[in-house]
Amino acid sequence: MKKTWHRGVAFFLVSLGSLVGVSSGCAAVTWKQVLHQPKPWYATQAAVSVGEAVLTYQTPSGGWPKNWDMTQPLSDAFRALKESERAPTIDNGGTTTPIRLLARICSAQPKLTSFREAATRGIDYLLESQYDSGGWPQFFPLRKGYYSHITFNDDAMVHVLELLRDVANGGNDFAWVDVKRREHAREAVGRGVACILRCQVVIKGVKTAWCAQHDENTFAPAAARAFEPASLASTESVGILRFLMQQPMPSPAVVAAIEAGIAWLEKVKLTGIRWDRLKAPKLPGGIDAVVVPDAAAPALWARFYDLDSSRPIFIGRDGVIHFNVAEIEHERRIGYAWYVSTPRKLLETDLPAWRKEQGQPGRP
Repeated sequence: MKKTWHRGVAFFLVSLGSLVGVSSGCAAVTWKQVLHQPKPWYATQAAVSVGEAVLTYQTPSGGWPKNWDMTQPLSDAFRALKESERAPTIDNGGTTTPIRLLARICSAQPKLTSFREAATRGIDYLLESQYDSGGWPQFFPLRKGYYSHITFNDDAMVHVLELLRDVANGGNDFAWVDVKRREHAREAVGRGVACILRCQVVIKGVKTAWCAQHDENTFAPAAARAFEPASLASTESVGILRFLMQQPMPSPAVVAAIEAGIAWLEKVKLTGIRWDRLKAPKLPGGIDAVVVPDAAAPALWARFYDLDSSRPIFIGRDGVIHFNVAEIEHERRIGYAWYVSTPRKLLETDLPAWRKEQGQPGRP
């Protein structure tokens, strides 16, 4: 009994110390952690301090740039950048993360009107940047090059659709959004879903998956960097399929798109191999990335697949397509995720749950 009592006191003191640290702003929160804090944190001064820093990064258009630690106010290094280098974007959570953070803080602290106004401007930015076709470019205002394509890469468009879905429903900290914007968001999500269905690649009459980028006018597969050719993208297809599975009362067209995408992922999964990083003293960095035979290894998927044959493809900075990852240069071989496991959870967990919800639990 005495030992248990001491443990209880110790736990209480540790918990109290943690709360004091958070509420006083002493507990550092990184930018990657800002959307993963316990709910009480968003009512603290520490959260307000981060939110105030985020406000300083918002651009005149209403969006935010990417790849900056926005837990701290604007730095001299940021101010010294060219305008194009700090342009607003949906890539890497550049705009969606700040909006969600500000929404959570102003939901917990309603008197912070400046946060609500900034989040509203961010929502308006997303609504304005949507193409008539229903997709979103990576950057808005538009930038020349592949940035103007419909961007599924790294789930950029999916993150926008998820946020606007929450806005439309008035849920997940968006209860304060006015009715007109909610309706606009609902329409935008509808057009986004229609765009997704238009972009699904058809090979020899069979629907397959999606590319990381699609042409904003024709919906055709589009390339990005030299080592990112127009190709079927497994990871982005997982994000799209998961979003479609979350649609309430999905239409027959949405259900067909999901089933076709799932069938493609099952078809192209790779078994009997591991993707390992091994010591290689004679190579830069002392490591190499190689495919290792392993009959017991769980399934893997290639990052990219050929548009005609659905064969895994691997590309160096020269843009040349190879069917063996060992044939591309060492720098690209170790510097890119050529094999992924992201479809596994979708197939093993999300898919059975979705089929059960749709009344088809026993479907293979």
